[in-house]
Amino acid sequence: MFPHAKINLGLQVIEKRLDGFHNIVSCLYPIKWCDVLEIIEDNEQRFSSSGLDIPGNPDENLCLKAYHLLKDIFDIPPVCIHLHKVVPIGAGLGGGSADATFTLLGLRKMFNLPLSENEMRRLASKLGSDCSFFIKGKSMMVAGKGDQLEEIELSWPNSHLIIVTPPIQVNTRKAYSMLIPAVPSVNLKNALTSKVSHWSGTINNDFEGPVFQHFPLIAKIKEVLLAQGAIYASLSGSGSSVYGIFKNKRSGRSWFDDDYSVWEQAF
Repeated sequence: MFPHAKINLGLQVIEKRLDGFHNIVSCLYPIKWCDVLEIIEDNEQRFSSSGLDIPGNPDENLCLKAYHLLKDIFDIPPVCIHLHKVVPIGAGLGGGSADATFTLLGLRKMFNLPLSENEMRRLASKLGSDCSFFIKGKSMMVAGKGDQLEEIELSWPNSHLIIVTPPIQVNTRKAYSMLIPAVPSVNLKNALTSKVSHWSGTINNDFEGPVFQHFPLIAKIKEVLLAQGAIYASLSGSGSSVYGIFKNKRSGRSWFDDDYSVWEQAF
């Protein structure tokens, strides 16, 4: 399986909830930047990884948490899970959430578990606020803490996407602590129906202010993308990745040194 990443088209942080989370409004857009996930039945439960280094205790990986979530319900047998990590970590691209959700999807298929799409979304939301988005993997308006979903159709003919991730990880909890929630003045869903060239100054990511202030290197990426002709550029999520949307195909690899990860995709 190939768990795919996402970008945020706008991100409005409205208020802090009593449960410690925040109410947000955003549009999550699936992209083709993928990890590789393999699950096979085994005699004992195992998890391993390759590719990019995954910080933290491997026994607490979200893929394992997804397995145990289903095992508590269905008593499924042990499996061997191997994750080849490609999508940068702490980058605002939802890679970890995708890995966890695709583990749920893979186990449901492997063991023919009687779970509806809504039930899968409910389970996924227990693993992370944006995990339920990856059940269907289509463009979605999200609200609440990120688990209230509404499909939205978006089309940008002949556009080209470039995503740049510096060698920096932004901690989500710290990022939230640096901003002040506010009621948005723009209806994000309506704004997204306009031409991409009209998005600048209208569709914003509330995390840009504090993240750019604390990490000037990330702010510089947006400056470079706009200088190279992006018709719109933005931080994705609360992480370190910045993306630019271009009218024509460009090669962004030469704009940044080898310490940066660069992903390009045509719409």
